[in-house]
Amino acid sequence: MKNIQNSKRTKQPVLPRSYEVGGNRLRLMRAAKERLSALLTTLEGAEHSLKLFFYMFEDDRVGKRVLKRLIAACERGVAVEIMVDSFGSNGTPRKFFDPLIEAGGKFKFFSPRFSSSYFVRNHQKMVIADDCRALIGGFNIADEYFNLQPKESDTGLQDDSWEDLGMEIEGPEVSNLANYYRMLSNMVYRNNGNMRSLRKMVRQWDAGDGQFRWLLGGPSNRMSRWAAAIKKDLEEGRRLDMVTAYFSPGQGLLRRIGGLSKRGGQSRIILPGKTDNPATIGASRLLYGYLLKRKAQIFEYQPRRLHTKLVIVDDAVYIGSANFDLRSLFINVEMMLRIEDADFAEHARSVIDVLHKNTETITRELHKSRASFLHRIGWTLSYFLVNTLDYRVTRRLNIGSAK
Repeated sequence: MKNIQNSKRTKQPVLPRSYEVGGNRLRLMRAAKERLSALLTTLEGAEHSLKLFFYMFEDDRVGKRVLKRLIAACERGVAVEIMVDSFGSNGTPRKFFDPLIEAGGKFKFFSPRFSSSYFVRNHQKMVIADDCRALIGGFNIADEYFNLQPKESDTGLQDDSWEDLGMEIEGPEVSNLANYYRMLSNMVYRNNGNMRSLRKMVRQWDAGDGQFRWLLGGPSNRMSRWAAAIKKDLEEGRRLDMVTAYFSPGQGLLRRIGGLSKRGGQSRIILPGKTDNPATIGASRLLYGYLLKRKAQIFEYQPRRLHTKLVIVDDAVYIGSANFDLRSLFINVEMMLRIEDADFAEHARSVIDVLHKNTETITRELHKSRASFLHRIGWTLSYFLVNTLDYRVTRRLNIGSAK
C-alpha cells in the first residue's frame, strides 16, 4: 500500500508572495495559473525589450497567446528577440513564427540539424523584459505546462499536466542574465551549431562569486560552473533538499549526496512517481539502493507528472532549467541561478514541504520488492539511454518504471 504523506487534507501554509534579496524582488510560482499570468503580464508590460529562450515552444493555445503578445510588443516599438531549441521545438513549423518576423521581431532556431552541436540541446527557459525583470524555471511554452492541455490524452495518465515551478526576479541582478543572453545571441547568429563556439561560450561565461550566481552548464573540456558549484556545496553541506524531474547523476555526485549522512547531515530527494517518460523513472530507481543504504530520504511525487527543478543545500538555492542527470550537468546548455540567503532558502523549502505531503515514501523494503532481476536490467538500460539521448527520444521507450 502506498504511504502517501497527506492521507488527510491539511490546510496549506500561507507563503509570502515575494522576498527581497540583495535589492532584488524574488517570487516563486508553483500554481500554473500564477505562472501563466506572470508570463503574459511580463510580455504585455515590456517597454523597451523582450528576450526569450525556450527549449519547447508549441503551436498550441499557450503558444498562440504568447506569440500574439510578442507581435503586439513589436507593434508598440519593443525590441523582441526569441530563440528556441531546434530539437525541443521540432514539432512547431518554422512558418508559425513568420508573423513575428514580419512585425519586426527577431527569431532563430538554436543548433539546426546537421551541425556539429546538434546532439547538444539548449534546455534553457527564460523571459527577460527591459533587462530588469525576468522569469526563469522549468516550464516551456506549451499547454501541458499550464494545465491547458486537452482532456483526452494518449499518455495514459489521469492528470497529464506538469507539476512545475517558476521564479520571477526583478532588480539589478537581471542585467547579468541579459548580458548572458546577448552573448548567446551573438554566438547563435554568428556560429550557430558550431561546437567550438559553444564550448568557448560555456567556458568564458563569468558567473560571478556573490550572493547571486548565474551558473551556465554545457559542453566544455572542463567541469561547467553549474556542475562545479553544486559539487562544492554537496562536499561541504549538511542539509540537502531536492526536487527534480530526472535524477541520474554520475558516481561522483552520487557519492557526495551519500556523504551527507556520514557527516551527520540529511538529504530529502523528491522524484517523479508518474511520468510520460518511463525510462527516466527507471534510471532514478537504479540509484535508490545506494542512497537508501546511506540514509538518504527518497520520495516519489504522486498527483501528476513532476517537472520541477529546485535544489537547496544549506542556505544556497538553485533554480532554473537543469535536472540532476548527466546530460543536464555536463552536456546540455543549462542556466541555474544560485541564490545564497538563509531566509529565502527556508522559503524555498516550504515549497518542497508542500510537494512532500503528496509523496510515496521509498523504503528499503519497497525498493527491494521492486528490484527484480528483469527490472534492474531495465533500470540499467534506462540509465544509459536517458544520459545519452534527448528526452524527446527516450520518452518513446516504454521501459524502466514497472512497479
